Amino acid sequence: MPSPSDLSTLPDAGRLLGLDVGDKTVGVAVCDSRRTVASPVETIRRGRLAADVAALRKLAQERQVVALVVGLPVNMDGSEGPRCQSVRAFVRNIAQQGLSLPVAFWDERLSTAAVERFLVDQADMTRAGRARVVDKMAAAYILQGALDALARQSRDA
Repeated sequence: MPSPSDLSTLPDAGRLLGLDVGDKTVGVAVCDSRRTVASPVETIRRGRLAADVAALRKLAQERQVVALVVGLPVNMDGSEGPRCQSVRAFVRNIAQQGLSLPVAFWDERLSTAAVERFLVDQADMTRAGRARVVDKMAAAYILQGALDALARQSRDA
C-alpha cells in the first residue's frame, strides 16, 4: 500500500482537485494550472453517492482537473483506522461510478485543526462562519501541502 503522502500517481502537469472527505461533507479545492496555489472552491453536502459523484464530476470538468488529491486522516502514530478506510472506500466508490481520475492520497493529520486555529486567531470568525468554510479551507490546506511537496520534488530532481 502506498504511503499516505505518495504523489507518484499524479500526472506531471494540469490542475488538481483537492478533497477533504468527511462523513457529512466533502470540502473541495483546486489549484492553478502551474500548481502553485490551492484555492478553496466549495463544500459539498454528502447525500446519495450518485449526487456526490455528479457534483465532483461537474467541478472536475469545469476546472479542467487531471487528478485528485484526497486527504487521508491517518492516526497520529501513522496507522490507518476506520476514518481512513471510509475515505478509501469513498474514493473506490466514486471511481466505480465513473469519476476515474488518478488519485493521490495526502496525509492530512491536523489539517482541520490548523484551519480552525487560523480562522479563530487570524480571521476572527464566529463558530457559524467557521462551519461554513472549514471543509473547503481544509481541502485547500491539504492540496497546498501536496503542491509544496511536488515543488520540492522538482527542485531536488
